[in-house]
This record gives sequence, C-alpha cells and structure tokens, in this order.
Amino acid sequence: MPILIDFIAILAGFALLIWSADLFVMGASATARNLGVSPLVIGLTIVGFGTSAPEMLVASIAAYGGNPGLAVGNAIGSNITNIALVLGATAVIVPLTVHSSILKREYPLLIIATLLAVILMATDNSLSLIDGLLMMALLFILMAWIVRQALQQRKCVTNNECEVDPLSSEFDQVIPDDMPMSKAIWLLLSGLVLLLISSKLLVWGAINIATAFGVSDLIIGLTIVAIGTSLPELAASIVSARKGEHDIALGNVIGSNMFNSLGVLGITAIVYPAELASGVLSRDLPLMVTLTVIMFIMAFGRRSSTGQITRFEGFLLLAIFVAYEVVLYFSATQ
Repeated sequence: MPILIDFIAILAGFALLIWSADLFVMGASATARNLGVSPLVIGLTIVGFGTSAPEMLVASIAAYGGNPGLAVGNAIGSNITNIALVLGATAVIVPLTVHSSILKREYPLLIIATLLAVILMATDNSLSLIDGLLMMALLFILMAWIVRQALQQRKCVTNNECEVDPLSSEFDQVIPDDMPMSKAIWLLLSGLVLLLISSKLLVWGAINIATAFGVSDLIIGLTIVAIGTSLPELAASIVSARKGEHDIALGNVIGSNMFNSLGVLGITAIVYPAELASGVLSRDLPLMVTLTVIMFIMAFGRRSSTGQITRFEGFLLLAIFVAYEVVLYFSATQ
C-alpha cells in the first residue's frame, strides 16, 4: 500500500507540475508583455526559464532534503531527454526546418554552458559551492548577452535595416497580448505556488520509491524524474512543430538545456555541495555532451541556409534514448 501511495504521489506530482509550469509561463509572459517587453526577449528568457522551472524547484527541494544525486540526475537526465526524446519524437512527428539566425548565435552559448558544467564537475568529481556560484554567474552573463542580442534585433527591424527573425515572429504569435494584468499576475503567482507543491510531492514520492527498491537517487533522477520534468518541453515542442513554429520547438530545447546546465546544477551545488555519484562522469556527462554536439550537426551542420532535423534523424535520437534507458536499467539492477 505505501508503494502505491508513492506512485500516486509521483503521477499526481507530474500532472500538477505540467499544469503549473504552463500557468507560470503564461502568466509571466503576459505580465512582461503588458509591461512593454518585446516578445523575442520574453521568449528567449522568461519562456526558457519557465520550461526549466520544474527542474530547478525539484533540484532545490531534493538538494535541501539531502538528496543531491536526485537533483544532479534530474539536470543531466533532463538535458539528455530533451534532445534524445523531445527533439527525437518531435522530428518523427514533424520533421523540423530551422530558419532562425538567433538560434545559430545562441547555440554556441549552450556549448559554453555545457562544457563549463562538465569541466567544473570533472575537475574534482564533485559539485562545490564555488562551482555553483560560477555556474550561476555565467548564467546571468549569458542571459544578459541574449537580451542584448534581442534588443539589437528589435532596433534593427525598427530601423528597417534587417528582416524580422522567424523566431521573433513565432514568439509574437504565441505570447498573449490581450490578457488583463490582474489575470496575468494571478496566473504567475498561482503557477509558482502549484510548482512548489507539485515539486515537493514529486520529490517525496521519488525518494520513497528509490528507498523501497534499493535504487540510487541518481538513477531515479536520470529516469523517472527527468522524463517527468521534461514533459512540458515535449508537449510544447510537438504543439509548436505541428503549428509550423519549428524554431520555437528547437529553441525550447536549447534554452531549457542551458538553464539546466547552469541554473539547475548551480542551485544544487549552492544548496548541497557534494561529490558526484558513480557513473556521472563515465556514463551520463559524456552522453550529454555527445547529444549536444549531435543536435548541432543535425540542426546547423548543413551548408544550406536552413537547418533540418529529418524524420530519420528523429528515429536515431529516439534509438539513442531507448538504449540509454536500457543501460540505466541494468545499472540499477546490478
């Protein structure tokens, strides 16, 4: 009976997490737009932060409770899931064509964020307080650079010196522009409260399951929790792709992974500095870096002006994800 309650807690936590994340992003985006912030800035910052809010809160609660393995597994596992499962499934359903020059400039930032996180962790096989502070500092620097690029794009378009980037047009269509401020603030605050409740419920159930089955927090974080907290990205990417908003579908993954690599791991290191669990350096981080490079090759490696992720490449990404989950299963049962 207790096991059943834990599973119900996890399922309820996931459902509430997805709903609350959507409320939070919608409310924050509408509030910012009502304050005159451009859709491009909102999309590149608030939406990117909002889609990683579940991972950040889950990691904070897990680390504060003395379970840093769950937090680290959630961050790394979410990055792997975002590329292999989210992008893979989206490309299988709707092959992606990428036109945005902004994403091409943003992608190197993801490489920098990923490499910094790997280097800091690999240096001493741990996440220290200094590591966390460095990660958070770089995250703020990268966000400032992204906002600056978005403002330059807006000025360029206003002066008729360049064309509107496709990503900006797509954000303009999906971010509400007629929501009353009172409703926007209500959605923002209620989404944040529900995010906290659902994250606490999810972590509680996940830790109990790990204890009951004798599975490490890291494995639970890499699998159940990572997949669950990536469901908002999966839903958003598929919906965006089916609407023809391919740049947003890829942009969601790039932005979320950047926040995961620096924000989620950074918060974990600050709240609960600890050594890395076995397997992180030899198995999980190498795959995360490899998938990040593969995503670049697929989306931007061609010589044509537009990037593409074909249906075949989507199946390839899904195959990698399934193989990784199988490896984790055998790691957990040994």
